[in-house]
Amino acid sequence: MNFKENEMDKKNLASKIKALRKRKGFSQEQLAEESTLSLRTVQRIENGETVPHGDSLRKLTQALSVNPDEILEWAPTEDRSYLVLLNLAGLGFLFHPLLGVIIPLVMWILKKDKIKLVDDSGKKLISFEITFVLLLYTLVFIFNGGKYLIFDISVMRIVSSLVSKFSIQALLIALLYLFNISLIIVNVKRNQGGLKSRYIPATPFLR
Repeated sequence: MNFKENEMDKKNLASKIKALRKRKGFSQEQLAEESTLSLRTVQRIENGETVPHGDSLRKLTQALSVNPDEILEWAPTEDRSYLVLLNLAGLGFLFHPLLGVIIPLVMWILKKDKIKLVDDSGKKLISFEITFVLLLYTLVFIFNGGKYLIFDISVMRIVSSLVSKFSIQALLIALLYLFNISLIIVNVKRNQGGLKSRYIPATPFLR
């Protein structure tokens, strides 16, 4: 974890503790009194200057009437296996182009605030797959003269209509699919090494 990521984790945890305090209806002074922590300690925690551990965490959670896990689970954890699965979910486009968007979107929504790099990787992957779908449908629409509606298009239909007879159109579609697969594999390797995803070209649909 680099310094910037550590600071972001502190700020995220601090904002959650502050939200819990306000939900409880406490001022910082009241929380300090209820938890028997000093006002300065409470202020430092909410400012993201320190993270409560051990006895301080126990006192804080008792005052806020929550379990320690309820606070700590809000701090993003590191789970590279989930990042790998998130990237591989993009391969859903092999079954239907829209699945390459829908499956990663669901996985991103579920864990974007809980696992490091999921928010960043998910946004990039989803934006890339949306771009891929738009380009794919545009090409197929042009190549087939508007013969198929968007929801009629599947891999099998594309293969049967374009690959049954070699053509430049079929080659372009095949290369587009191979590029998508290759980029997903590259980003699986990047995430396994703790690096951020790089999906290009991609229109930033999610910010």
